[in-house]
Formats: sequence, C-alpha cells, structure tokens
Amino acid sequence: MVQAAQNRRASKRPPSKVTCDECFFRVNLLCALELAEPCATFRPNEAQLKPPQQLRFVFRQERRTRAAWAFPSAQEQAALHA
Repeated sequence: MVQAAQNRRASKRPPSKVTCDECFFRVNLLCALELAEPCATFRPNEAQLKPPQQLRFVFRQERRTRAAWAFPSAQEQAALHA
C-alpha cells in the first residue's frame, strides 16, 4: 500500500509554469504590459477566449411522492369528534 502511494506521487507531473508567451493577448499583440510573470488576465492561447465549461445544474428527483403526514380531511375530523 505504501508503494502504491509512492507510485502515485511519482507519476504526477508538476504543473507546468505558464508564461506570457502562451497568453492569448500576448500572441495576438493585445498586451501592453511588461511583467516578469503572467498577470491576472492570463488566458491560454489555445482557448481563444472561450470561457471554461461550467457544470450543469441538474434537479434532483423528488424522493417522496406523498407527504409523510397530512391534516385529516373534514370527514375524518368529524369521525374523530363524533
């Protein structure tokens, strides 16, 4: 089990550092900044400014088809008090 954990750690690649040269704005000559590292507006050139796909909202199915309790009907109330 310890070996499996070590193999998982070894197989993970460290995340590659992004550079301004990979930014959509820099590639298309739209960037006017001269920074040493990518700024907060960095967008990968491959994405072509498409926003990342968001998760879909799926409504859950109702688990109960009837309420767990209900008020007694008028006939049931009359029978209780008769």
